[in-house]
Amino acid sequence: MTENPFDDIPGTTLFNHAQSRLGFHLNQFCMSLMKAANREAFKADERAYLDQWKMTEDQKQAVLDRDWNGMIALGANIYFTAKIAATDGLSFRQIAAEMSGVSEDVYAQMMLDGGRSVEGNRSKKDKR
Repeated sequence: MTENPFDDIPGTTLFNHAQSRLGFHLNQFCMSLMKAANREAFKADERAYLDQWKMTEDQKQAVLDRDWNGMIALGANIYFTAKIAATDGLSFRQIAAEMSGVSEDVYAQMMLDGGRSVEGNRSKKDKR
């Protein structure tokens, strides 16, 4: 695998072809939630529904735990994981706040103020 230039930036996962391949089945599961019958089946027995998909155990556990950042690290596309959030009755803003480690109000204000500060998002090499 080629080196990812963003690997050196803490908290940054580039959704590229490698991540897409890694998360293919996870993302297919997420997209299945666009259908009401699938959402109902998932909500009725999450584990049984997940076991129908060729996902890794780590991917399934990340979904069960609603570990949004974990799903991203395991190949999920943020826009596909939003289907899980919507199934749970959560907004994109709610999961983005959780992923950022702040309250929804703090996240909303951060976005109104122009986004996350670049402080702390430097190269890992700069932390030496």
